[in-house]
This record gives sequence, C-alpha cells and structure tokens, in this order.
Amino acid sequence: MRTREKLRLTFPSNCEWLLQRRILSIGVDSFLVFCFCLLLLPASAIGQEDSGLPRLESEILRLATLSGGRVGVAAVHLETGREVYLHADEWFPMASTYKVPIAVQLLRRVDNNEVKLDQMVEVTPVDLHPGSGTLSQLLDDPGVELSLLNLLELMLLISDNSATDLSLEIAGGGQSVTALMRDIGIEGITVDRPTVELIADWLGIEGLPSNGKITREKFSNLRSLVSQSERERAETVFEQDRRDSATPRGMAQLLSGIWQKEIISSKHSELLLDIMRRCQTGDGRIKGLLPLDTEVFHKTGTIGRVTNDVGIVTLPEDAGHVVTVVFVKQSILPVPERERAIAHISRAIHDYFLFNPK
Repeated sequence: MRTREKLRLTFPSNCEWLLQRRILSIGVDSFLVFCFCLLLLPASAIGQEDSGLPRLESEILRLATLSGGRVGVAAVHLETGREVYLHADEWFPMASTYKVPIAVQLLRRVDNNEVKLDQMVEVTPVDLHPGSGTLSQLLDDPGVELSLLNLLELMLLISDNSATDLSLEIAGGGQSVTALMRDIGIEGITVDRPTVELIADWLGIEGLPSNGKITREKFSNLRSLVSQSERERAETVFEQDRRDSATPRGMAQLLSGIWQKEIISSKHSELLLDIMRRCQTGDGRIKGLLPLDTEVFHKTGTIGRVTNDVGIVTLPEDAGHVVTVVFVKQSILPVPERERAIAHISRAIHDYFLFNPK
C-alpha cells in the first residue's frame, strides 16, 4: 500500500522576514535560511495533512478481506493529486474493463480520420460471440449493419462481447491498443486477445480458428469437449496469464488521462465519459453504497473468480472527482460478496476525499 500527498508547509511569522529578504534569494545563503526556517517549524507543521491517509489505507486493507480474494485498489483525487494504492503494480486480469482501453484506441483512430463513428459495420454469423451482451442473443440470422458508434455504445453500456470484438478489430487489434498505452506512458495495461479467445482460454477450449471467427454452434461444440479437470486447470492458468491484464496504477493513469482529455480529443473524451456514465452493469459495485444521485463514469468486468469495477466518482459540494479502481481476483466467494467488498471500498474512498478536502 502506498500513498502520496503533496507537501504543504506553513511557515511561522517569525521566519517570514528571512524568506522575503532579496539579498538571500540566491546561492548558499538561501539554502541556509531555508534550513533555519525548517528548524523553527513545529513538528506538527510538516506532514500534518497526511494523517488521514494511513487510516484510509488500513480501512481499504480491512475491507479487501471481504472479497475472499486478492484485491488491487487505486484511488486518485483528480483535483489535488492525492492518491492511495493497494498492490499498485501487481497485475490483475481486466476482464471486461479492458474495453476502456479498446474504446480509447478506437476513438484515437477516429481523431486521426482513419475511421468514422457513422461508418456502418456488417455483423455476420461468425461475429456473434459468447458471453455478455445482446447481439448474440437477439440476432439468430444476422444480416444487420451497425454504426461504429453503435458498437462502441454496446461494448461499454452492456459489455457486449460481439460488439467488443468487432470494435477491437477496427481499432487495429490488441497490439495497437497496447502500443497506444506505451506511447502515452502507461506501462501497466496490456490488451492481447478478442473476447472470444479470452473466454476460450478461460474455459480450456482448444481448436479456435486463428482469426477468432467462429459460430456460436461450433464454439459450443468445442466447449462440450472440455472435461471438468481440464476446465479447472485452465482457470488457474488463466488467472496467472499476464495477457489482457492491468495494474491498479496503470488503469488509474488511463482514467485520469481520459478525464483530463490528454489522450483523445476533447470531443471524443466527453463522448466516452458520457457513455461510461450511462453504463448499465455493476450497480452493486463502485456505485453500490454511494448516495443515489452520485454521478459515476465506470466500466465493470467479470469472469470466473475475477470481479472488477473501474471509474471516476463525482463528489458532492464541489469536492472534486476520484478515480476509483478495484480489481478482485482468485476469489473463493460468490460474485455478490465480491461486489459488496468493492462497494464498501468505494464508499470508504468517497467519504475520505469528501470529508478531507484540500
């Protein structure tokens, strides 16, 4: 667990005159005067504003035990830069939270006029993939076209896997997403596989086409060939796989960059945030214990023993915004219990930054 606070010093009046003397504005004399002023400070004047963060650290650590698994947390107050981490640089499977960096790369391509949000994309039978979403459930006989904006919204609003794999393909694939992360200075995010391949690896399915194009019927047939022991072994391997993973720090950096409009254009940053604000999954996670009118921009992720939620929480009374990342892996408890742990951690973070303004 690591914390960081910006240090703010308040000098006693009996040393202010020394700092204001122009003849001491340069060289060794200035350094000596500064040191002298530090000696005059009461012990409580240095680091006195850090006192609450250790308590928040302890509370997050305590609440993490409710998840029944390994927890990674990042909390960054965007207006002041104060931050708290639990296992900041440990890798966690992103599950569907990896759809956020995919969306960023897709919108970067829109910014560069390489693709357009209103361009139409055909959905074929081999594009309908298992897992979350509605496309594979509603379209038994594809022949429909959706705009790129439609796919982006389906991917983030309801975590549709078919829309995700089409979006990832148009974004340039996992390598392009990871390359963008490195270009903007984020080392703690890697995107590698479409969801159909990711789910196949988790289930222990072999024989998937190299391009990931497979009908639901063929996928189901391959799944039926996997024994229970093979399935359990595959899940263990999956949780240790560094592909499609992130560190709490890395995800927090990405969300901060989106909010600050540093990665994609202001127009498309606002579009992305608006879609994340309307996310329809995970009401019991980051949002679970927050006041009902709290505005949250977020994306959830769940697969096997992994349960995640990442986003930005708006505090009331102009108290600012907090990037909140909670990853849970290797949990032995049911999903609702993991969600409850995420909700408690989120509320602790919310309350600390609300009641300890800068």
